This record gives sequence, C-alpha cells and structure tokens, in this order.
Amino acid sequence: MKDSIIQNKIKKTLVIIFWIIIWEIIALLINKEVFLPSPFSTLKTLYNMLFVKEFYISVGSSLLRLLTAYFLSCFLGIAIGYVCGISNFFYQLINPLIIVMRATPVISIIILAIIMFHSNIVPVIVSFLMCFPIMWTNVVEGIRNTDEKLLQMCKIYNIKKWRIIKSVYLYSALPYITSGMISALGIGWKVTAAAEVLSFPDYSIGTHLYDSKIYLETKELFAWTIVVIILSYISERILKKILSKSQNY
Repeated sequence: MKDSIIQNKIKKTLVIIFWIIIWEIIALLINKEVFLPSPFSTLKTLYNMLFVKEFYISVGSSLLRLLTAYFLSCFLGIAIGYVCGISNFFYQLINPLIIVMRATPVISIIILAIIMFHSNIVPVIVSFLMCFPIMWTNVVEGIRNTDEKLLQMCKIYNIKKWRIIKSVYLYSALPYITSGMISALGIGWKVTAAAEVLSFPDYSIGTHLYDSKIYLETKELFAWTIVVIILSYISERILKKILSKSQNY
C-alpha cells in the first residue's frame, strides 16, 4: 500500500517536472520574458514576493472574500435546494432564476455588480452568483434521485415525513452535496480573481494581476497566477479531507 502511494507521488512529481521542462524549452525558443518568462525567473519573482507584507494582506483579503461567498452559497444552495428538491412548486418557482444565473456571462455579472456595489463587495457577490447554482442543482439532483423503493418502504412502515426528509433525502443527496462543494470551490477561486481584476478592491490578488498586465510585468503575472493555482489546490485538498472524515463518522 505504501509502495503504491510512493510510486503515485513519484509519477505526479515526474509529470510536473516534465511540463516545467516543456515550459523552459518554449521560453528559451521565444527568448522574450515579456511574452513568456522562464520557470526560474517566475519562481524567483514568487520567492521575492513572499518577503513583502502586502503579499500576505492581499492573499488574506482574497481568501476572505472567497470564503464568504463560498460558505454563503453552500448554506443557501443546500437549504433552498433541499426545499426545491422535495417541493415541485418551489422548484418551478426557483428554477427560472437558476437558468438565468447559469446562462448569464460572468463578465456581464461582474460589470453589473461593479455598477451597483462597492468594489470590495463585488468579488463576493459575483463568486456567490456563480457557486450558488452549482450547489442548488446538485442538491436538487441528489434528492430527486432518491431510491423510490426506499420511499415506498417508508410509507409502508408509516415513517414520519420529517424523518424521511431528515434521513432518507439527506443520505441520497450527500454525495451530490460533496461533489457540488468541491466543484464550487474550484470555480470560486477563478471567479473571485476575475472579479477582482475588474473591480480593483483594496488589497487583492486580482488587483496585482491587473497591475502586472498594465506594467507588462509578465513574471509577476505568472507568479500571482501560480499563487491562485496553489491556493485553489490546497483548499480543495483540505475540503476533500474534511468531507471524507465527516462521512466516516
């Protein structure tokens, strides 16, 4: 078991090294860091950023905005999705809104949010509007896929409605909820960064991405992009561990 885990980690490391080498080769062929900086110069820039106080303030501020939108979308997505999954009336009432939210381009939502709200709130609102439909859809799908035979058995044994809602529907929706939470978190990072780029909130990763583009600091652009990727990866890993432990209890 341990050998297979070690071999898997070695394979993943080799794959990463392979793509870094490809990146280095392409950078050498282009030979213009304004277009594509080398992996070494990018990592050097990232290393230097770690000694700047503003780096941690910006990362912390972006993380706070993401988590605010994420937890809000999870809470409301699960609560409203649960009701809509059980009640067809509420499903028909909320579904058109979800369709509009899904179909509306992200850039349109960002621009509207910039017009209507303060720049510091814009990333939270945009991220929520992108994550909420994912959670809602997954919860509704999970409840609607509840085993009919199990529901019939509950009726035969006169199981109270509140117990069916509390246990049977929840048990059926749980895998869909965990899947939705993981998907929403990954999308949340991308959307939050995109909203920050356009809304210029105080201290944010997105603002640094925009500044890097304006001043043609491509090394910083790549470095901040790597920061977002790493944060997204770490947060997803933590979430998966939390969810796996909670399901084992």
